[in-house]
Amino acid sequence: MRITALKISAVALAVALPAVAAFALGSPGAPAPAAAPAATVKMLNRGAAGMMVFESAIVRIKPGQSVTFTPNDMGHNVETIPGMLPAGAQPFKGALSKPLTVTFTKPGVYGFKCAPHLSMGMVGVVIVGNPANLAQAKAVSLPGKAKPVMAGLLAGVR
Repeated sequence: MRITALKISAVALAVALPAVAAFALGSPGAPAPAAAPAATVKMLNRGAAGMMVFESAIVRIKPGQSVTFTPNDMGHNVETIPGMLPAGAQPFKGALSKPLTVTFTKPGVYGFKCAPHLSMGMVGVVIVGNPANLAQAKAVSLPGKAKPVMAGLLAGVR
């Protein structure tokens, strides 16, 4: 009886292992699971830095990584700031109160804003690899509170 139980266990293991391996590794032809974003940025009415903020307002990633922008509070969007992205990079614009995941392929500085709350200082920066366009980003003129907030964010970028 002991030998029979061992044989049954061995057969069950031989059948189950390939199935488990195929599941873990993904079956041929199946789409690869989406990679998790390198960072998540929250869009908030109130955060640690005050009213109408992105948390984190500055994100550092490698080329090819993604950032997900999530509206934790409604009434926000995220979009690039004209003049604050590397040459050849595609601008992005999310819908109001909707999450947006962006994959950044070009190295450089990407300024982003919440369009409805720009003058209240709701801005942020994604630094992808080498910030080669930093001087260009610093030269962009922004309205209201966005100007000193962005200057503070870019001051620490090297």
